[in-house]
Amino acid sequence: MLLQLPFTWITVCAWLKFWVKYYLALSIFRPTLEECLRWKKSFEKLLSSKYGLCAFTAFLVSEFSEENILFYFACEEYRRTKSTTKLQAKAQKIYDEFIGSDAPREINIDHETRDITRDNMLMPSSSCFDPAQHKIYMLMAKDCYPRFLRSPTYRDLVSSESITG
Repeated sequence: MLLQLPFTWITVCAWLKFWVKYYLALSIFRPTLEECLRWKKSFEKLLSSKYGLCAFTAFLVSEFSEENILFYFACEEYRRTKSTTKLQAKAQKIYDEFIGSDAPREINIDHETRDITRDNMLMPSSSCFDPAQHKIYMLMAKDCYPRFLRSPTYRDLVSSESITG
C-alpha cells in the first residue's frame, strides 16, 4: 500500500533485531525535527518515511508487537508476486507465520477475519490476505500509532532533534 521494502519479510526479522540493538549506540538515526513532526500528522506519513518506519518498528519491537508491521509488509510483498506458482507457497508461509494455529508471530485478528483468510487459502490470489492486512493496518493506525506518538521513543527524537536541530 505505502512503502515497498527492497527485501523479503524474513530478512526484515533479522534486520529488526540488528537495527533495534545498534541504532542508538551507533547514532545512525538522524531524522530532522521537521520530519519527526510530520509523522504526527498521519499514520501514512509515518510509514512513508524511512526514519519514521524505523522508529515505529523499534517502538513495536519494544512492545513485543512487531508481528503487526512484519505481517503488513509480508502482505505487501506477497501482493507484488507475479508468478502464480510462487503465490501458493508464499501464501502458506505467511499463513503459517502469522495466522495459523500455533503461528510463531500470530497477529491479533478476530475469528471471522481468520476464517475468511483460511478460506481464501484454498485458492490463493494476490488479495487473499487483504481483509487481515486491513485489520492489522487499522489496529496499528488506531492503537499502536497513538501510543507511539506518546512514547519516549518519539518524544526523545523530537526533543533531541529540537536541541541539535
